[in-house]
Amino acid sequence: MSGTEFLEKYYGNYDEDGRLRSRHGMVEFLTTMRYIEKYLRPGMRILEIGAGTGRYSHALAQMGYAVDAVELIEHNIEIFRRNTLPGEQITVRQGNALELADFPDGTYDMTLLLGPMYHLYTAEDQHRALAEALRVTKSGGLLYTAYCNNDATIIGFAFLRQGIRDPHFAPLIDPVTFRATSNPEDIFQMYRREDVDRLMEAFPVQRLHYIGTDMTTNFFREAVDSWDDELFSLYMQYHFSVCERSDMTGITHHMLDICRKA
Repeated sequence: MSGTEFLEKYYGNYDEDGRLRSRHGMVEFLTTMRYIEKYLRPGMRILEIGAGTGRYSHALAQMGYAVDAVELIEHNIEIFRRNTLPGEQITVRQGNALELADFPDGTYDMTLLLGPMYHLYTAEDQHRALAEALRVTKSGGLLYTAYCNNDATIIGFAFLRQGIRDPHFAPLIDPVTFRATSNPEDIFQMYRREDVDRLMEAFPVQRLHYIGTDMTTNFFREAVDSWDDELFSLYMQYHFSVCERSDMTGITHHMLDICRKA
């Protein structure tokens, strides 16, 4: 199968729309939205590339912003359209993060690249997706890029779930550095902070924030899902207090890099 076919199969059988609505998934959503709202200004135009089922696009459209969205997987687009409410200034079209020819240079004040880097397996494709996202962003505009973290996966999947003993996955984990390698059939590409730094060195940007959007939440998701509102609120206060600390972000499951285009 092609890379797109692997993704179509995965997302056709996975509740992506519900993932960010669970209590543990809300940690990532609320953190990302907190940092989006920090820089929102009236009249901003927003593009979300790899919008999935539209959780972020719809939230922003419901706040009164004009949002354009691009998504590769038709199944996700169908859900995106079903979730669109009357009055939302929102568009969605099928497209690939590697080729945004339909979008002119310097159009958007804020560009969200919250999914595509999860599924790009070569440095060339990763660079191309970032280049396209920045191309369509205005000078002085903001780029939000999300990544999956290598080491949270090593701990959670390789050891807690003992995936390191699986004959398929074991060869994908370096026995010295424990860096994971992914292929299209494995769905998710993993990164470390130094990988993100190396990618962004090629672009004229200023980093504003580097954030662990869920930190260790997924290691005890069942407990998080069982908490009452008071305990969850206290946890979010703690999470927000540590999510940018450099001694903490190395263990997060999802990372968010926020940069301003020169």
